[in-house]
Amino acid sequence: MTTRSAPRDDARRQMKSAARLYAVQALFQMEQSGQSTDAVVREFIDHRFGATYEDDEMAEGHPDHFRALVNEAVNWQTRIDHMTDRALVAKWPLGRIDSVLRALFRAAGAEMITQDTPPKVVIKEFVDIAGAFYPEGREPGFVNAVLDHMAREVRPDAF
Repeated sequence: MTTRSAPRDDARRQMKSAARLYAVQALFQMEQSGQSTDAVVREFIDHRFGATYEDDEMAEGHPDHFRALVNEAVNWQTRIDHMTDRALVAKWPLGRIDSVLRALFRAAGAEMITQDTPPKVVIKEFVDIAGAFYPEGREPGFVNAVLDHMAREVRPDAF
């Protein structure tokens, strides 16, 4: 038996998934442009969530989840970066990896540290995002391995 709230739950999940993607994009943009957190969050919520550009409709994101991920990624960046470095091989410190992946690890790390989302959900969601950015590369598998390592460090009780 399905409940009446199932469609709302699906819509909420989709909005949270979109918020994760937007958080990665926002963190990337902040690194590249030097924009402030407030300016980027405002830009995304006001001009990207649900917008239509050249007949392409952007997904509606969950604004609170997006805002939390971006803010917490910035607030916890040092800890997240150290966790990421520990998950990477010595020859590939965080500073050497692609800036999109850095943004992805920061957003995922923020969710692992500050949200109640099960680590396996965080890993799957961000591996899917990696697949969207790198559809034919090995990056999704790399992201899976790094995030698994990070999740075991942050939430060992979940495994």
